[in-house]
Amino acid sequence: MPPAATFVAASTTQNLELPMSLPGLFSLILSLPGLRDWLKLLLLGSIFETFRRFSSIIWSSIVNSFFITAQFKDEDCSYDWMMVWLAKQPGWKIAREVEISTSNFGLNTSAIIVPGEDCSALTSQSTRKLAYLPSLSATYSIWHKRRWMQISRTQGQAAFYGRAENTLQISIMTRDHGFLNNLLLEAKREYLAAEEHNISIFISDSTNNWRHVASRPKRPMASIVLDPGIKDLLIDDAKDFLGSKTWYADRGIPFRRGYLLYGAPGSGKTSIIHSLAGELGLDVYVISLSRAGLDDSALAELISDLPERCIALMEDIDAAFASEGGLERRDLSATVIDPSGEKQTQAQSQPPPPPVSGPRSTASRITLSGLLNAIDGIGAHDGRLLYATTNKYEALDQALSRPGRMDIHVEFKLASQWQAGEMFKCFYLPGRVADDESAKDSGYSSPRSGSPRSPIVDLPEAEEMALVLSTTNIPPPPSDTPTFNGNSHRDRAPTLSRRQVNDLAIEFSGHIPEREFSMAALQGYLMAYKVRPIEAAKEVEGWAERQRAEKAEKTRSKYQAQSAATTVKAVVA
Repeated sequence: MPPAATFVAASTTQNLELPMSLPGLFSLILSLPGLRDWLKLLLLGSIFETFRRFSSIIWSSIVNSFFITAQFKDEDCSYDWMMVWLAKQPGWKIAREVEISTSNFGLNTSAIIVPGEDCSALTSQSTRKLAYLPSLSATYSIWHKRRWMQISRTQGQAAFYGRAENTLQISIMTRDHGFLNNLLLEAKREYLAAEEHNISIFISDSTNNWRHVASRPKRPMASIVLDPGIKDLLIDDAKDFLGSKTWYADRGIPFRRGYLLYGAPGSGKTSIIHSLAGELGLDVYVISLSRAGLDDSALAELISDLPERCIALMEDIDAAFASEGGLERRDLSATVIDPSGEKQTQAQSQPPPPPVSGPRSTASRITLSGLLNAIDGIGAHDGRLLYATTNKYEALDQALSRPGRMDIHVEFKLASQWQAGEMFKCFYLPGRVADDESAKDSGYSSPRSGSPRSPIVDLPEAEEMALVLSTTNIPPPPSDTPTFNGNSHRDRAPTLSRRQVNDLAIEFSGHIPEREFSMAALQGYLMAYKVRPIEAAKEVEGWAERQRAEKAEKTRSKYQAQSAATTVKAVVA
């Protein structure tokens, strides 16, 4: 190699030699062309970003100091209050992006409608009203009482086992918390005013939260026909309890009251609870002990979340532990009479139920001890009225029905003749609100096409009865008559005096066997004669005989099936 080339190579190797010390390394990096400019740019950018963030925080703090923001979750009642209030605001007439909904949030009120909707014209077509609501993920601005408000509604991610949660956010440009309080009270008052004649029904969802599912019209106590004294007992005791909070506290007694309503199916247990809720002005919280996934801790949490003044309802409490083999629908001591008159119990004549196969992870896992602790344990909620219903009173554990848990036991028997007569009067007495006597009805009381409507006038009793008998025994056309079961309600009910209805009620009740049919069965029969009281009184005897024959046939078939199953089991064994 030439000497000149050797000298250049040695110089290059010497220039590329890296420094062995850290300061020398930094000096080498800083000596790179353009790096200092990049470092200056990075430093200036950091300063500007820090300043921007601090200024944004300061600006947000200043702006937020002039706003009050409230959030409402759809699992809470206040969400329904605000959604109903928003649906009534006139600002939605000019909104450019809205959600159209038929949800009434538990209310059946014509105030929650699209402007211009004629509810009276649409009544025969649909009872659901259209409403404007805030769209999801959109922000709206409205003015209310000279205050600027921003409204937004968001929806969270749906859980694996539940539903997506909706959140309503309202920001009000004001520093006065009193405005927010007045807004909440206004929405609550409007909602409760619309619900004045209704009771609210709550059930628990899969996430163990109480949700408002419906509002039902209050049922008048006069429409419930029970044995004398039962209604007065339940009403007076409940009112006395609700007004005795101080008395309970002074004596150290838990402020709770339990009622056990037992008896035959269809005897009015659930109906009286519905009527009591309206009479006392309380909401009903339905506790379903057979809900999938419900266990002792979830039940205790549900009961602890009850409001202080409410009705907690547990229906068919005898069937809550069927999965454990403790309490079942079948009554082990029930008597079955064979055709020869010999009595057997179901335990003797009916084979045991087959074992349940497969996983039961989604079934209810309520235990008796868990239910007892939830009702009156140390964490039990005070102030509520607990109503439990059962068709199998003897099947209940004594620990469940003892005083302190179920303080009052009321038996609901099958209908007596007095009850049958009172129900007949409830259906047909003049002066009561009857849908079929309304000129603007749903069509049931309209005359048949082609026949003129005869006016309803007060006639002498003899002429009136003759007119009724002549109009209710019209033979059907000889041909083209459709075949159907049941009776039509298209004819108008005759106008009967109170004395005539009382006489028909006596005749009707005289053909009803004492304590043999339920009130629900009698109501179903009278519904078939909704506008024909005279036929209802005259044909009830034949109906009762047919019901007896059907019941005897069912008993005979049931006994034969049980006897065959017992024989097969004995042969196999």
